[in-house]
Amino acid sequence: MSGRGRVVVVGDVITDVVAVLDGPPATGSDTPATIRFTGGGQAANTACWLAAQEVPVTLVGAVGDDPAGRERVAELTAGGVDCAVDRIVGCATGTVIVLAVGDERTMLTERGANLRLRPEHVDAALDGTPEAAHLHLSGYTLLDAGSRPAGLRALAAAHERGLTTSVDAASAAPLRAVGAAVFLSWVREVDLLLVNTDEAAVLAGGLDPAAQGRALVASARRVVIKQGAAGATWVDRDGTVAVAAAHRVAAVDVTGAGDAFAAGLLAAWLSGAGPEAALGRGADLGADAVSRLGARPR
Repeated sequence: MSGRGRVVVVGDVITDVVAVLDGPPATGSDTPATIRFTGGGQAANTACWLAAQEVPVTLVGAVGDDPAGRERVAELTAGGVDCAVDRIVGCATGTVIVLAVGDERTMLTERGANLRLRPEHVDAALDGTPEAAHLHLSGYTLLDAGSRPAGLRALAAAHERGLTTSVDAASAAPLRAVGAAVFLSWVREVDLLLVNTDEAAVLAGGLDPAAQGRALVASARRVVIKQGAAGATWVDRDGTVAVAAAHRVAAVDVTGAGDAFAAGLLAAWLSGAGPEAALGRGADLGADAVSRLGARPR
């Protein structure tokens, strides 16, 4: 694969309320924290990190017709993202409360308008982006019944148009709820599937990353397993197994680190880089993300 065309990213646009704690919250009492309101959402974050690398990118999503929605779209546009973002009247923009303690985070989620993304909106966005070369789908779009038709349509429409595709599996708990076999049927024959260690365990069992990858390439053509501080592993159907070590940095906030990793990986791979170089670029951006508060590039 060579050349860098436009990437279309489909999925959530969110307001993140990030609370960084020095230790576990004191149940029933007060816990000091550093709190910030920032733009978030797996798809929106990945689009921003792609734009920061000067990759042409269009984000397809939905926000409420409210101040938060207008702020999120304005942030994305200022960051260089072309927004095909629908405004849903009478629906609030999605919000996530993130409790971050060290390298762990707990998320309380209201997806809001993201649930109202529709297949026809995806088709309209792709019809308006004839220069698109790749479609990246946030797994959250597939994991909730409200937005699932739009996610499935995005993958089908990309195939019809000859685009390469990637999916980020998103989150272990909802993956477990829908079931591994069902999810893998949705992403069958995608060009690249990204999972973290928890998601890999749900989809392929408690194996080592290389073995998990070999199990998952029965569905996706290539699999990348994000292992946090342990690095990342690439497995493909050609038998390639590549491993990248993580960069050792002081973790300020791990929110969005996987989204930044995905953007770095995609930017390199879509430009023709091999697995090791693509993993390395992903690790660079992931390290950048965890060293700051919030999920977006500066």
